[in-house]
Amino acid sequence: MAVRACGLIIYRRLQSGPSSKVADSIEYLLLQTSYGTHHWTPPKGHVDPGEDDLQTAFRETQEEAGLQASQLTLVEGYRKELHYPVRGKPKTVVYWLAEVKDCNTEIKLSEEHQAFQWLKLEDACKLAEYEDMQATLKEAHQFLCAKE
Repeated sequence: MAVRACGLIIYRRLQSGPSSKVADSIEYLLLQTSYGTHHWTPPKGHVDPGEDDLQTAFRETQEEAGLQASQLTLVEGYRKELHYPVRGKPKTVVYWLAEVKDCNTEIKLSEEHQAFQWLKLEDACKLAEYEDMQATLKEAHQFLCAKE
C-alpha cells in the first residue's frame, strides 16, 4: 500500500502595473523542512483515517503554514498526482492549487519547518530540487497563465 499525502500549491498575485504580465506577478509559497535534507516543498502531509484528500491538504496547510481554508481560494480544475519512492516504499502525493486572498497574509510555520519563501516560478524551481516538483510547479504556472 502506497503512503498517501496531500497538499496545496499556494500562490499569491502581487499588485503590479497594468502593463505587467500575469506570469510575472505570481509567487509560490515554499516551506523549508527542519528535518532531513532541509528540502523546500509546498505544505503537505499524510492523510489521516477518515479524512478525504482535500481535507488533508487544507489541514496540513493550516498546520504547517498557519493558513486557514477561509484565507484561500481553491483553483477549479487543477489536481496533480505525483508518484515516487520514499525509503523504498511507494508514495503518492496529491496537490491542488490555491491562491491566498490577501497577498500580505502572515505565514506561521510549525516546528516541521524552519523557513518559508514566496518565490517567482524560476526561483521556486531552483529551490524545489526534485524534478517532479519542478515540473508540477511549471505545470501549475502554465495552468494559471492559460486561465487569464
